[in-house]
Amino acid sequence: MTELPETDLPVTAAATFCATLVDEWVRCGVTDAVVAPGSRSTPLALALAADGRLRIHVHHDERSAAFMALGIGLATGRPAPILTTSGTATVELHPAVVEAHHARVPMICCTADRPPELHHIGAPQTVDQTRLYGPVTRWYVDPGVPDEAARSSWRSLAARAVAEACGPPAGPVQLNLPFRDPLVGRTDDLPPAAADDGAWHHRVAAVGGIDHHLVSSLIDRLGVGGEGPAPRGVIVAGAASGGRGLDPGAVHHLAQVLGWPVLAEPRSGCRTDVLTAIAHADALLRHAGFAVGHVPDVVLQLGQPLASKVVGQWLAASGARHVVVDPDGWWFDPDRTASVVVAGDPSAVAAALCRSIGHAGHPTDPSDPDATWLDGWSIADAAASSAIDVVLAAHTEATEPAVARDLLAALPDGGSLVVASSMPVRDVEWYGAARADARVLSNRGANGIDGVVSTAVGVALAGEPTALLIGDVALLHDTNGLLGLSQREVDLVIVVVDNDGGGIFSFLPQATQLDGERFEQLFGTPHGVDLAALAAVHGIAATVVEDRVDVVGALTEAFTAGGLHMVVVRTDRTANVAVHDEIHAAVAACLAG
Repeated sequence: MTELPETDLPVTAAATFCATLVDEWVRCGVTDAVVAPGSRSTPLALALAADGRLRIHVHHDERSAAFMALGIGLATGRPAPILTTSGTATVELHPAVVEAHHARVPMICCTADRPPELHHIGAPQTVDQTRLYGPVTRWYVDPGVPDEAARSSWRSLAARAVAEACGPPAGPVQLNLPFRDPLVGRTDDLPPAAADDGAWHHRVAAVGGIDHHLVSSLIDRLGVGGEGPAPRGVIVAGAASGGRGLDPGAVHHLAQVLGWPVLAEPRSGCRTDVLTAIAHADALLRHAGFAVGHVPDVVLQLGQPLASKVVGQWLAASGARHVVVDPDGWWFDPDRTASVVVAGDPSAVAAALCRSIGHAGHPTDPSDPDATWLDGWSIADAAASSAIDVVLAAHTEATEPAVARDLLAALPDGGSLVVASSMPVRDVEWYGAARADARVLSNRGANGIDGVVSTAVGVALAGEPTALLIGDVALLHDTNGLLGLSQREVDLVIVVVDNDGGGIFSFLPQATQLDGERFEQLFGTPHGVDLAALAAVHGIAATVVEDRVDVVGALTEAFTAGGLHMVVVRTDRTANVAVHDEIHAAVAACLAG
């Protein structure tokens, strides 16, 4: 095919408009963009590719492409514009848009559209894309077909899209962009940039919101500022907005001052090797004696709650005063027990509380004889960790708790672990040991298993060594995330727990209340897919392992070599339930002893 010389192409408003958007996005700090192939999106696709300052990631499947953009936003805190053609291609973005909304991850959805005259006449690939994603978008705009008369607004449009996506709160933005033929054209001179050569718009979060009155009010609500006996409290540390971790130094310093344990979820970044960090709250609170003997008077929840239903039910039944701190004041209170929800950065609130309590002269000295509350938690957590190790060491075969524990331990320093919902995220939360120099990420906004492979690819594209822990069903939900993956330059180790079906359902009442055939038909859902062969189709070498020592060896080899690897760990769903029960019994026995 002979390429038309650029000088023979017509100068079009669409080409100039799209080049302006891209130039302004670069000025706003955007570094990556994701493109799903299509015709109507041609003007913006060409502008993205021609700019040269952005990394362009092309993906055949729009749904996977959107989750890949989500992963980039999750890892970097910057939106990676995702571009699709018109029609049902735009609908494919919806699952990732919903996750971006609930998880507060920046995303810019550029949905190319047919011009108005092609609507309502049966033109192909033409659907109503107006506010396609409903109320979950932070901003929706349709600027109309590009027109030189509106060129003064183009930079503002691009910069505001980034500002709205980054929040607060961060989330998805939809730019619905109709284009007329010709779709290929040359650019004219771009509209002038801002005088300082930077972004056209900036959004700055208000500072000074954590003032003396707020801190004093929190101290009163927590009951830590009076003359009476210090309350027994717990700090629940979860992920903050966009899956970001907390400042572990600030959180644990406050915990030391108060003499409270920190029930640390892996994504919080607070599961470090310090006295106040509690890694195995789920296992501890399954023991009735411990749960009853350690009921708190007050709960300070920093960020999102834990995945553990056991912990959530224990907190709900405690009757404790419950204070939630979230950067955007989002209502993370599924049991409706929060007496107050604070809109503020959790780490900054922890630091401010620590300073104020110390200045007020009411610190709790952990070495004081009355500090047995924290000691009880810390000693029990260490005992639980040892009991878990003993149980897992007795199993030479690969077990799902051991896979989670070993993978987190093997992750390179500074690396990221992306964890799928369902059992993987629970196994990492329940059995993952302290790890200060690794980041744990997960699509826990909507808690779905869709798009997890693509999310991990997006995280890896941000440049960090990345591992993905995923179940077989979640992998099959997003096999298109493997498309072209062998050609991308990523350090990514995909660890698939293959128990031939939906493992989490074996823990639910359905497993014992239904006969085996009906349970397998509707919940176990064995698929029979050879995952190693599936990986080979995509040019990905897969190692299949069934023993724990082989799992550790395969992980060590993969992380040492770098690049792209898949490790398929074969387990049994029934045996997996038994191992979990064995761990819980061992922890209970050590606590009783």
